[in-house]
Amino acid sequence: MNTLPLFAPHSHENHRLAFDRWLADQRAAGSLRQTGSIAVYRDMWGSFVAWCLGQSPAVDLDTLDMRDLEAFQAARFGMKAADQSLSPRHALRLLRLIDRVLRHHAAETGSAPNTAAADWLAVHPDIRYAEAAQSDPLPDFLSVTEARRLITFLSEARPRPALSGPRRDAYSAFSWQQLRNRTAVALQLGGGLAPGDVRALTTFAPVSAGGRVRDRPWKVAVPGNGNLPPRETPIAPWAGELLQHWLQVRAQANILGNHLLPSTLSGKPWSKEAHYKAARAVLEEAGLDATDGGSFRLRHTFALRQLRRGTPVEQVARWLGIDPEAMLKYSRVVVAPADVI
Repeated sequence: MNTLPLFAPHSHENHRLAFDRWLADQRAAGSLRQTGSIAVYRDMWGSFVAWCLGQSPAVDLDTLDMRDLEAFQAARFGMKAADQSLSPRHALRLLRLIDRVLRHHAAETGSAPNTAAADWLAVHPDIRYAEAAQSDPLPDFLSVTEARRLITFLSEARPRPALSGPRRDAYSAFSWQQLRNRTAVALQLGGGLAPGDVRALTTFAPVSAGGRVRDRPWKVAVPGNGNLPPRETPIAPWAGELLQHWLQVRAQANILGNHLLPSTLSGKPWSKEAHYKAARAVLEEAGLDATDGGSFRLRHTFALRQLRRGTPVEQVARWLGIDPEAMLKYSRVVVAPADVI
């Protein structure tokens, strides 16, 4: 009597399509551009698929579990390099590739994400930290309490009609420089911008069209710098409100030039040192530790908050303007509970 196979005969096609669709999206987003890198990823995926299809029954992407990955690792560890053995670093890159393709496949098919690869890495710290030097510290970030305190402090520089008495009109006492400084810090905490990104923004950067509130920016366009392509990143509503007020004050003050956050009324660019000192002063005034300026903690807090909300790693990387491989430092934090906002 004939019996149906446990897995459909087009399993290989499913594996291939899952990778090709993921790769196509990476190319479209500009995350993968080097021919050499693409070839490496294709070879890595090919070796994984060959193992999956060589099992009886074949391992399907939707049903892949940690036991399958354990068997895959066991089958390849202990061999000579010429026989494609997996070093800890290579295993890490392969497991992260599998995780990304699986999550993309789930999004494409509307199914629940298969987290087997991420779960496997979570219980194998020797592999998970293979690319992290022992002296490489985890990214510093603001606690929920610190972030809320800073947001409240920054928001004092904009109109808040819901308040009453002196607090409602407190914003009118701020100079344009003080408002600029707080807006710059808001864009780092509320949008994940690096200090250099903040200084590079032009008056065309704020995007209000398509947002939920009329005239309130909901994302900013960050120009390319020669090494990275231009990108857009969303900003938190509270940061958008502060940016909206800054745009009004900037126009009223007749500030010249195209720099969104200039150094002078004539539109002179904001220098790295002056910006550093301004960010440090804002954090100190807010009652936060401003050691070394502390502004990168704001960017790290944004990244961790997005990851904890379930935003895909690749998407957060695009918003930050970094390669997905550089997101490992954040994944090391998110694996364990983190108190972020």
